Amino acid sequence: MERELLIECQRGSRSAQRKVYEKMAGKLYAVCRRYLKNDEDIEEVLADTFYKIFTKITQLQDLNTFEGWARKIAVNECLQKLRAVKAQFISMDDHFIETSETLSESISFEKDILNLLNFLPEGCRAIFNLFAIEGYPHKEIASMLSISEGTSKSQLNFARKKLQELLVNQNI
Repeated sequence: MERELLIECQRGSRSAQRKVYEKMAGKLYAVCRRYLKNDEDIEEVLADTFYKIFTKITQLQDLNTFEGWARKIAVNECLQKLRAVKAQFISMDDHFIETSETLSESISFEKDILNLLNFLPEGCRAIFNLFAIEGYPHKEIASMLSISEGTSKSQLNFARKKLQELLVNQNI
């Protein structure tokens, strides 16, 4: 991201904010998509994310970290949304993952693995994203989601197992 553009955003320039939005919206949408299924929820979280970005950008000390900082805001907003809808962490014995014909459509490895995440329950998907994609340790995940480390680990293992099953079923 261009330093001058970010400085203009810090000064409150609407045109600079629009340019930042245009450059970052796709990336942050993809981050939100990994956590949330519903397009309306994603759009809501994206709007909240950009609101926070533009109201808090003056607090950002190192403009070189802007993209990572914005991404972290998006992740936190997604987690907040999941908490707001009281996402249920599943019992391993009671859960059944639906498979559908849409699952067998167009498989292009990376996209499809991310698409397969949509077939996981919200709690598992959030933990998988935080651990495997965002790189958070279980201790921090547990703190972020107000769960135990053991729950984080078991949900991650469950997510991995289900993803493997889905991959095998799709011959990927």
